Amino acid sequence: MLVNGIINNHDKDRLIEIYNQAPKPILVVAIGACGCTGGYFTESYTFAGPVDKVIPVDAYVPGCPPKPEAIIAGIVKLAGKK
Repeated sequence: MLVNGIINNHDKDRLIEIYNQAPKPILVVAIGACGCTGGYFTESYTFAGPVDKVIPVDAYVPGCPPKPEAIIAGIVKLAGKK
């Protein structure tokens, strides 16, 4: 599962539901500064936290915006896991 952007209070429950409904094993990749840490939106009143505070994350791809090569490298890194 690739997750980018911040997780706000409105979408938090939906993300948890999607994660729980996904077939297991599942690998989660947090993409971009917003997905990894919250980026510029950490002080927002709707910010529910970075992806790893909501669901377990297996790989992080930092950047704002992240380079396509970095996204591919993050996914390839997980290809042999699970």
